[in-house]
Amino acid sequence: MHIPATMLKGAICPVTLAVAAGGLAIAVKFAMKIKEKVSVAKFAAVTALVFALQMLNFPIQNGTSGHLLGALLAVSLLEIPFAILSISLVLAIQAVFFADGGLNALGANIINMAFIGAGACGLFKTFLSEKIGSKAALPVACWLSVMGAALACSLEVAFCGAVELSKVIPAMLGVHAIIGIGEALITALVLGILTVYAAHWQKNEKAYTVCSFVLATIAVLASPLASSFPDGLEYVAGQLSFQEFGALNFNSLFPDYQVTAIANASLSTVAAGMVGLALIIAVAYISAGIAKAKA
Repeated sequence: MHIPATMLKGAICPVTLAVAAGGLAIAVKFAMKIKEKVSVAKFAAVTALVFALQMLNFPIQNGTSGHLLGALLAVSLLEIPFAILSISLVLAIQAVFFADGGLNALGANIINMAFIGAGACGLFKTFLSEKIGSKAALPVACWLSVMGAALACSLEVAFCGAVELSKVIPAMLGVHAIIGIGEALITALVLGILTVYAAHWQKNEKAYTVCSFVLATIAVLASPLASSFPDGLEYVAGQLSFQEFGALNFNSLFPDYQVTAIANASLSTVAAGMVGLALIIAVAYISAGIAKAKA
């Protein structure tokens, strides 16, 4: 659901970037107020896991694919403020190094997937858990995180004139209603694996950290098997013939998750994914060092 550079234009780009920057500053403040903070290692591991799982597109109807958003997975493992920062870090690295989501659309993507996906739907999960229990609330919140992000995306591209609002909303919500079911199933499966594994370690933080790194590595190794069908947004854009706009020409190091020096496509994808995991770990630890120095 990453909005590419060519789908947005004009004032919405700097405005969404400013809103995202302000929101991230607030998320950092809330994260710092949490008494029992997650370790840097766990934050890096969960962020790496979300990044890796997003590489695994799964096929749905009509030659379309979807991939995990990961917002509620991050919320369940990190709590809302750190989940927002985690998803935002993934989106920034994807945009800068992998050309997945344009730089001019980075603010919009952070709003859609981090603030709506993790923030708003994370709060809704907390509220809903009190009514129907956390196990029942999780799949509902997962599904809504995808639908909320899809709705926001529809509003943004329509505002820019890429497509008519009356056409894009039903198309996007229709496709992502199915993707949202996949989101709920994958989230439940991954959390189940982590919980079962961690139970042997008295469910301590180190267990979740180690298992998250292991699952992230497995996901990257399996990434060549991911569906090659266009994702939900790409499919809708093709069906409705979105207007494209001029965008900043930015040559990323690993376009489309490929290392250009490696001829074999599968090995190239795996190598790019491993670089992504290394980047996330490095940025997480550097950010933590800066935060401690300013504290």
